Amino acid sequence: MMQSHGSTMHELSIATSLVELACDEAQRLGAGRVNALHLRMGPLAGVVSEALLFSFALAAEQTSIEGARLVIVDVPIVAYCPCCDAEREIASAQQLCCPVCGTGTPNVIHGSELELFAMEIDDNAAAHR
Repeated sequence: MMQSHGSTMHELSIATSLVELACDEAQRLGAGRVNALHLRMGPLAGVVSEALLFSFALAAEQTSIEGARLVIVDVPIVAYCPCCDAEREIASAQQLCCPVCGTGTPNVIHGSELELFAMEIDDNAAAHR
């Protein structure tokens, strides 16, 4: 239970940062309403999706983006295999090795992302300024 609590606090901190970033950007753009935030997230980011979604809803309460959805796009783990001289999708973070030849693949290229890459907004309010 302690680990879950610590994990939720971590996600709440991330969610709060996302909300602040989205509120600032929406204000800068003069957006009427933020409908959704789109986030790329890899398994190596150290974030629990369910906890982040729950935390996001809490963090967004009583802000200008309250009611917005958080859409998480899962990014696979991709590592460079020196033996194959190729990028390979890795099935598990616990076993970083090439799925083709079995060589260890410590050079991770993707999978640790935690990136807000898009916002869906209604700009009706901006059109009436």
